[in-house]
Amino acid sequence: MSWPSLLHRLPEVRGKLIENASLADITWLRVGGPAQVLFLPADAADLARFLAETPRDIDVRVLGAGSNTLVRDGGLKGVTVKLTPAFGKVEALENNRIRAGAAALDKMVAKAAAKAGIAGLEFYVGVPGAIGGALRMNAGCYGTETKDVLVEAIALDRTGRRIIAPVSELGYAYRHSDAPEDWIFIEAVFEGQADDPEAVTERMTAITERRETTQPIREKTSGSTFKNPDPDTSGGRSAWQLVDAVGWRGKPIGGARFSEQHCNFLINDGTATASDLETLGETVRAAVKDQFGVELTWEVKRIGEPV
Repeated sequence: MSWPSLLHRLPEVRGKLIENASLADITWLRVGGPAQVLFLPADAADLARFLAETPRDIDVRVLGAGSNTLVRDGGLKGVTVKLTPAFGKVEALENNRIRAGAAALDKMVAKAAAKAGIAGLEFYVGVPGAIGGALRMNAGCYGTETKDVLVEAIALDRTGRRIIAPVSELGYAYRHSDAPEDWIFIEAVFEGQADDPEAVTERMTAITERRETTQPIREKTSGSTFKNPDPDTSGGRSAWQLVDAVGWRGKPIGGARFSEQHCNFLINDGTATASDLETLGETVRAAVKDQFGVELTWEVKRIGEPV
């Protein structure tokens, strides 16, 4: 899809505004239509001014690392914000704290904490994506979540207003936050505990090795597709066990399939469309609902227009 020009309605920026920009190139699933406008802000001030001066009838959304996002084949209307390296800085603070920009990859935050002798953030080496997404969805793995280490998050709202939100105000639950949809997270402060850097690094290495043996991390994938359901309603089965039980491990629709290695991971074999991937997910949800009465909930965020 080719969108009409929006540039005449947008404010001047110090960053870049790109019309009809490919989003398949910057999402981990490598599918999806274009952004009507892709905005690469120079820094937080540039982004704040843009938000304040952009007409309210123009949709503005942020796309993080694209590790947990399925962009539909019709693309994204309005402006899609992609945070630049200016938002990716990570630094150690006093009192076992780390400040990280929202564009910083989760694994880089884990490594910075380890180098500074700060324990507690090791789990981030096993979380695909960037800090902005982790803040939005309370990302976590292996028993630890973002809410367990977050002190405060900093965001800009749709008017460009800067907001400092302590963890207690973000309404975190399993893979969920109550943060308003129009917030764009720009940085966060985390806190761990003092520890020997080598010990922290060893634990991170163990997490990495575990991921490599249990997850298809070298495929075109988006990580976990569905949230794990309540064990009281699923008979103790996790999402991958339910997908497996209804016979969809490795079974394709078009170029999409659930991984043979971990069947809660959607895989693009290189030929899939976003429609293939979403259709497969919905087909599996229907099969699980029909056979077990369990409603699987998407963990992958699906955005954009169908063709």
